[in-house]
Amino acid sequence: MTAARYALFETALGFCAIAWTERGVVRTFLPEPSAAEIRARLRRRLPNAQEADPQGDVRRAIDGIVRLMAGERVDLTWISLVDDGVPELDRRVYALARAIEPGSTLTYGDIARRLGDVALSRTVGEALGRNPFPIVVPCHRVLAAGGRTGGFSARGGTETKMLLLRVEGAVLL
Repeated sequence: MTAARYALFETALGFCAIAWTERGVVRTFLPEPSAAEIRARLRRRLPNAQEADPQGDVRRAIDGIVRLMAGERVDLTWISLVDDGVPELDRRVYALARAIEPGSTLTYGDIARRLGDVALSRTVGEALGRNPFPIVVPCHRVLAAGGRTGGFSARGGTETKMLLLRVEGAVLL
């Protein structure tokens, strides 16, 4: 496989990044306050990636993410993800999370039930904590029982999660 390419882009919530190969998106990065901070985080995760000018579907994906973070209801389920090395259960969790529309939420338990076992609730949370495709796989739309936020591994933690949900127009308890 060829080395990943990446692009930084600015959103209403800060600087984000996307990395891709000819097969699709290999990683996305949630907002950081500066281009230097997002670039540093990306370089830690993908040290061999080369910065490039996004074209075609990658450009379209960036435009969709920017619009979503500006409050538009945008469907990102069309984006092709390269999930090599992602465990099968995590893939199933990500597929269910991708089906959650902007402005809507599910709980970890809801997803666990859809997987066939409510006892998997903690496993669902762990899988979402490893999510290499935040925003495209909208882990921020998954809450703990009773409307509690649950965890969020991005910079700013649950405050960032709640900000993303407010931008999308989610009704929170």
